[in-house]
Amino acid sequence: MKYLIVGLGNIGKEYELTRHNIGFMVLDAWVNASSIFFEQKRYAYQATISLKGRKAILIKPTTYMNLSGNAVNFWLYTEKIPIENMLVIVDDIALPFGTIRIRPKGANGGHNGLAHIDEILKTNEYPRLRFGIGNNYSRGKQVEYVLSPFTHEEQKVLPYYINIMINAIENFILEGINSTMNKYNKLWLPPKEGNV
Repeated sequence: MKYLIVGLGNIGKEYELTRHNIGFMVLDAWVNASSIFFEQKRYAYQATISLKGRKAILIKPTTYMNLSGNAVNFWLYTEKIPIENMLVIVDDIALPFGTIRIRPKGANGGHNGLAHIDEILKTNEYPRLRFGIGNNYSRGKQVEYVLSPFTHEEQKVLPYYINIMINAIENFILEGINSTMNKYNKLWLPPKEGNV
């Protein structure tokens, strides 16, 4: 069985540690922990991870956020992966920092990456993992907020949250969406100082 795991973000040094790039950050951490590497291929950086006989195709689109659907569409159909076996990792300003929400389908919530995937695939019925980044910004400053780095305090606990998301992705591949929602859909409290 094959799965497509999509981490959304923007390519380029200036975007590396920004809130909008949490999808890239999760897949980078997973690949690094697996001692493999991303390769630049059509529309995306791509890596493959094997998990108990199942194959996960990981992609980080190189199309920039607003055209993410082009990469998703290409890899979904090139690898002949059923849409229910795709999981998109994305930031969400509607959720408090540290919240994980996994759903089998849903509205894009104004997220440009999800909106373009919906447009290209002509459906919003695909699984997604949303990570809450909070909404601590002034009126009219949403773009600046999502394209700015996590705060120093947030960066200290990000490895903890990224590890939880990697576990959730592996659970999705091995046990399915319902099990993953039951186990991971909540606000995760940060660890105490020194336990990250």
